[in-house]
Amino acid sequence: MLFLDPHTRELHSRWQEEARRAVASLRLVAGQHPDDRRLAELVGELSMRSTEFAALWSRHPVRSCAYGTKHYHHPTVGAMELAFEMLHVPDGSGHRLLMLSGAGPGSPSQAALDLLQASWLGPRTVGDAHGSRTP
Repeated sequence: MLFLDPHTRELHSRWQEEARRAVASLRLVAGQHPDDRRLAELVGELSMRSTEFAALWSRHPVRSCAYGTKHYHHPTVGAMELAFEMLHVPDGSGHRLLMLSGAGPGSPSQAALDLLQASWLGPRTVGDAHGSRTP
């Protein structure tokens, strides 16, 4: 999606940085699974359909991207900077879990997250500790 979906590109305010990180991480995974046919097909498809991916892949970057900051531009709430951490699922499947953490209290990113959450919940009248609503 990062390379082939224009909407996904719009969500990343530092798209080039995110693209470099994704390719370096994908190359690391590809090195760990050299006989994975589906992974090879993915790299082939991205190389054929995205000149940007092909250029980045040809540089042979390898990097474990376990943590950092992601910079987003949400169409409703604007700019957000969120810390991320990548966790490896311990079942040996190779699956990873990306966790985004909220921004610092009082920061513009936290205000954006609060506004986004409010838009999901809709108008609240009376709520309990678990967030359920009653009219």
